[in-house]
Amino acid sequence: MNETLPIIICLSIPFLGTTLGSAMVFFMKNKVNARLQKFLLGFAAGVMMAAAVWSLLIPSINMTAEQGGIEWLPACVGFLLGIGFLLILDTIIPHLHIDSDKPEGIKAKLKKETMLVLAVTLHNIPEGMAVGVVLAAALTGGSWMTIPAAITLAIGIALQNFPEGAIISMPLKTEGKTKLKAFIDGVLSGIVEPVAAIITILLTGLVTPILPYLLSFAAGAMVYVIVEELIPEAQNGEHTNIGTVGVAIGFALMMVLDIALG
Repeated sequence: MNETLPIIICLSIPFLGTTLGSAMVFFMKNKVNARLQKFLLGFAAGVMMAAAVWSLLIPSINMTAEQGGIEWLPACVGFLLGIGFLLILDTIIPHLHIDSDKPEGIKAKLKKETMLVLAVTLHNIPEGMAVGVVLAAALTGGSWMTIPAAITLAIGIALQNFPEGAIISMPLKTEGKTKLKAFIDGVLSGIVEPVAAIITILLTGLVTPILPYLLSFAAGAMVYVIVEELIPEAQNGEHTNIGTVGVAIGFALMMVLDIALG
């Protein structure tokens, strides 16, 4: 398999998940059911949590061991830097979370629907980075990472992008946008993923020795999104147990996919 094909596959699968999720706006008459939304948010958190561990942190540790370095150091440093990176973006980028009327980030005169899209876009940055760095690691030919593992991660990201696409497009429709415009905005929120993946691939091609740091960096960024956004939203208000079930199912599914296919 040449390098172009796996790159196209890994970039396309997560974006397809967002697109299909956003398309749910054409089939659903009202906003997403509260129970279903809790489950989907929890599911997305569970998938990202498992991906951060099995697809990013463990490979980072294994690669460092293969290089003869201190196994925990890149995993720890990169993880904390990833947390810090998303913390900065979260502080700077104006955005608005679902079921909230209080914008976060730098004050800006933006429409509510624009800030909703920016919130999801912020979530998608670490996911794109994760796909990019795992794919780049697989393309280097190391025994600790393979193309199937990269594709498995892309599938996992797509699984959690599907509910994210639906969750963002439906509120946009209730804000007064047409179904088509809500669908387009939902799709556009996912464009940052392939862009972030491509940038990461290009960077890792230049700095292969720091791949363990980049893998754990992406893991830290993903965990930030889980702890700061997804879990709180899934545990806010009623039906919190449904969100917890979603986390369990998402985590277990991604873990199985990673171990069985990766």
